[in-house]
Amino acid sequence: MDGKAVKISEYKGKVLLIVNVASKCGYTRQYTGLEAIYRKYKDQGFEILAFPCNDFGGQEPGTNEEIVEFCSSKFDVTFKLFDKIEVLKNKAPLYAVLTDNPLTGTEDIKWNFEKFLINREGNIVSRFKSKVTPESEEIAEQIEKLLR
Repeated sequence: MDGKAVKISEYKGKVLLIVNVASKCGYTRQYTGLEAIYRKYKDQGFEILAFPCNDFGGQEPGTNEEIVEFCSSKFDVTFKLFDKIEVLKNKAPLYAVLTDNPLTGTEDIKWNFEKFLINREGNIVSRFKSKVTPESEEIAEQIEKLLR
């Protein structure tokens, strides 16, 4: 969101949770859980890469500046927020890989706050639907296993 291009390779050696986010969604409260797990695991090599997306019901209409302000003022977000992207029609290249591979299959993103867990080698290891909360045991167990 700061106007600088970022290569995913910059995160080599980190465990990543990649998530499409929105400010006006029923799942928006998941920002709290995302921030909690980020703070819990960041010193162990964990990063969250959040991509605002307006593909679902126009639930992310804001500018980059408005999104940053919302996330920091309402949820005290300190993890990395990126430029708004598309995950459906004009699918961003990262999401083309995330949604079309042998592990997660070829299913499109269904809604905001769908999550992908990436290991330190850059391989996709899990996909979690929107209803799975970031602080769930299911996600925590996998993050902890990958951080060992």
